Amino acid sequence: MAFVPANSIRFHVQRLPATAGAVGPAGPVVVFLHGLVVDNLSSFYCPLAVPVARAGHEAVLYDLRGHGRTERPATGYDSRTAVRDLVALLGALDLGHRPVHLVGNSYGGTLALHAALARPDLVAGLTLLEPPLSGAWVENMVDTLSAAALSLEDSPVPAELLTLRLRKAANLTSIADELLNRTSLIDDIAASRTFTAADYARLDSPTQIICGEHSELVPGALELARHAPHATIEILPGLGHDVLKESSGVLRETVLAHLEATATATATATETGAARTARAPRAGALVR
Repeated sequence: MAFVPANSIRFHVQRLPATAGAVGPAGPVVVFLHGLVVDNLSSFYCPLAVPVARAGHEAVLYDLRGHGRTERPATGYDSRTAVRDLVALLGALDLGHRPVHLVGNSYGGTLALHAALARPDLVAGLTLLEPPLSGAWVENMVDTLSAAALSLEDSPVPAELLTLRLRKAANLTSIADELLNRTSLIDDIAASRTFTAADYARLDSPTQIICGEHSELVPGALELARHAPHATIEILPGLGHDVLKESSGVLRETVLAHLEATATATATATETGAARTARAPRAGALVR
């Protein structure tokens, strides 16, 4: 465990080194972005982060602003600040000099997409698990979070959970209360800018979208896949908005295959660029 200062707050970060001797091309570092409020970096650890490291990719997990063990300032829960947080954190980890692959679950997928559109130079590829992309989702989420905020305000539940020795549940409940009732998170989400077909059309990163068959987010994911030039979509049968928890084997294989393909394409492009550079005449050379 480590705490890394970036963009004026301290982030809780975990790094898993790539397993030595892994077969396949060396790919980009894989950075994981989790979902809202009661989620944190731990949700990725066993289902994806450890398998990704064993496959030969360094994995970086961090708690988003205000979540988990990261500092919880009163403001800054909008997508632009989230992208600045990510960029600053990559710089602090000495990873700002090469593109990374972003894996985002739920709202983390939305943030990963914002990052790829705002800083395409820093994103080698995307894997989006159940990404909420529509204005309708924003409205529903604001209503849901507002109701949760009211139920948690001055609630005795955290203390009762501690009495029952349910420390993890008590901690998550306390974090949710602080985020919903003592920060700008709900207002920032309410003011979120939704994506357009034009946004998707300029998405240059190889993008993998994975959704459960029964998820209400499938229409938005299909819209992204329809307009993004390098996007593919996989619909997992029998699942809803729970692919990370309920489909670890299939999900692991699907994500690792995409990472391998992205790594191969990146390596080929790098080699091609290097070859072109080597063949190019030096400045000042006589060209006949």
